[in-house]
Amino acid sequence: MTTAAARTAGVPAAPPVLSRRRTNLVFVTIVLGMLLAALDQTIVSTALPTIVADLGGGGHMAWVVTAYLLAETVSTVLVGKFGDLFGRKVVFQLSAVVFTAGSVFAGAANSMLMLIAARALQGIGGGGLMVTAMALIADVIPLRERGKYQGALGAVFGVTTVVGPTLGGIFTDQATWRWCFYVNVPVAIVMVVMAARTIPVVRSAVRPLIDYAGIALVALGASGLVLALEWGGSQYAWGSAVIIGLFAASVVLLTAFVLVELRAKEPMLPMHLFANPVFVVCSVLSFIVGFAMLGSLTYLPTYLQYVDGVSATMSGVRALPMVAGLLGASMLSGMTVSRTGRYRAFPLSGMAVMALGLFLMSRMGATTGPWLESLYMFVLGAGIGLAMQVLTIAVQNTVPYHELGTATSGVTFFRTLGSAFGTAIFGTLYVKQLRPNLVEALLRSPEVPLSAVQSPQDLARLPAAQARPVVDAYAETINYVFLWVVPVALLGFVVAWFLKEVPLRDSARAGASDMGEGFAAPDSGEAERQLERAVAGVMRRAKSPVSREILAGSGSPLDPAEAWTLGQIHWRLRVRGEATLSSLATAHRMPPEVLAPAVTRTVDGGWAHRDGDRLTLTPAGEAEMDRLSRTWRDWLATRLDDWDITDPADRALLDRALDTMASRLLEEAEEEQERIAV
Repeated sequence: MTTAAARTAGVPAAPPVLSRRRTNLVFVTIVLGMLLAALDQTIVSTALPTIVADLGGGGHMAWVVTAYLLAETVSTVLVGKFGDLFGRKVVFQLSAVVFTAGSVFAGAANSMLMLIAARALQGIGGGGLMVTAMALIADVIPLRERGKYQGALGAVFGVTTVVGPTLGGIFTDQATWRWCFYVNVPVAIVMVVMAARTIPVVRSAVRPLIDYAGIALVALGASGLVLALEWGGSQYAWGSAVIIGLFAASVVLLTAFVLVELRAKEPMLPMHLFANPVFVVCSVLSFIVGFAMLGSLTYLPTYLQYVDGVSATMSGVRALPMVAGLLGASMLSGMTVSRTGRYRAFPLSGMAVMALGLFLMSRMGATTGPWLESLYMFVLGAGIGLAMQVLTIAVQNTVPYHELGTATSGVTFFRTLGSAFGTAIFGTLYVKQLRPNLVEALLRSPEVPLSAVQSPQDLARLPAAQARPVVDAYAETINYVFLWVVPVALLGFVVAWFLKEVPLRDSARAGASDMGEGFAAPDSGEAERQLERAVAGVMRRAKSPVSREILAGSGSPLDPAEAWTLGQIHWRLRVRGEATLSSLATAHRMPPEVLAPAVTRTVDGGWAHRDGDRLTLTPAGEAEMDRLSRTWRDWLATRLDDWDITDPADRALLDRALDTMASRLLEEAEEEQERIAV
């Protein structure tokens, strides 16, 4: 069978075999892409007060973050499909170019409107970088090592997201806020060059269907809601035609989205998932977690700079207790769930602690000491971390394997959407309360110059008594914002009581200890890839090499070297249409003479036939491969304990995934084979 024929038949292209050095270079390239995209979600938060002082437009401050998040949300859905159509390498590079262009325009912005447009362009590129980064891991990393790399990549996403404010403060103080964006340019250039030299070209075997209508409708509907929530009560009255029109249009668009999804062949968000109560509860909780996390991280630096009078850099540093609480609670909950298999208590306690943290932060003021502020931030971060870590795992644990990818992407989608809505609503509350508070402050202290009201640096230079009314105005405003979000967290606490606890699958239990799983960096939602991740975790936890277990369990007379050779010939015949000694040697970076003894033993054993350089399987060899494949499937079925062999969709998914993983079935025997051959 030729390669083209293999693709037509739905057999995936052979995964590239890369050297350890090249694999690490590819991973570094992918990490750079993930780092840039995740960093720009939050890097501007500490720079926002300075940006507003420079460009004006304080009422649009939230859109500097929201525009990026909304564009990223849509991009992650669309670009994943484009990667399957055109190849992930070219889409990764194109996403980097779009992201770089957005960074240049953002750095050069001379108005708030230009900055917001540039941030949207960045979001499109950033979403593409994230989703193709996750896909490239599946393309180039060996299955037995993939869980380790994917966990590391998810951790990069999570950690970078929460330390972004500190880096943004450093750039703002030591250079200018524009370097929060310009810094991306040299890194992106290095990343594009590395991608061109290191990342192999891999395309999907199956041409995907893209739900263009669903993606467009949900993007427009969500954007309309965010606009209405941000403009209502500030730009326009809540009862104005503009706000009512935006709400009405959003309802119509989102209703149309539901109708389109009910009929789409490959919907962006299948509506039947909402019949699963665990998915519904976790989606709501994920929305609330994103709402609180990004909203807090966006406006907390504004409080620290205006009220505590610290620099942009120190506002990022002072926010680190929240980061520490988030990461610490995430790791603690993950390890506990992995050990006990029980997860329901964590969203419950997380929402309660989050509500407490928001309430405590609403009590802060100019007289609150830094240690007490740090404690309050730590409490909020711990609440977010306790809830966030297990939501993805809970969903993955309760859907059929063929829906793993869609369900995971759905929960991540709601968290990102929650981040956008949270930032917008925080902004609406902030603007609504700030104006009257500042008017009252200036009446009490009319000698305060307008520049000091708009710039935290100028405000900090004023005498304490003169600046105190303005400082109190900012403190009361942000306290008001945090207090209004407490009911949202309490709503999450109520919703968490409806979360059903289902015994964890072994694969889900393994993922629970991965911080990367909890942060759930955006993925394209391919079911096969999600199942491969589950299988990778199972293989990683195997007490002995998987190849030896399969050989022993099958009763095969093959030794590891013969089994590996037979597997390589079988895979190349199936995908490439032919197998040769020279192609095997080239793929595994060794002279043909090194592989020749193992090939000869396989031929002499009657498992393969050699005609010059060409290799084929004998009927006995085909029978052995069938036996090994059955044993491999049985081995997996006993470990993927909720895999329903009677479910045709799950069985078809597992068969496709096995095809993708077949070339790595006996990979653990390769080093032993090489030693024997040498």
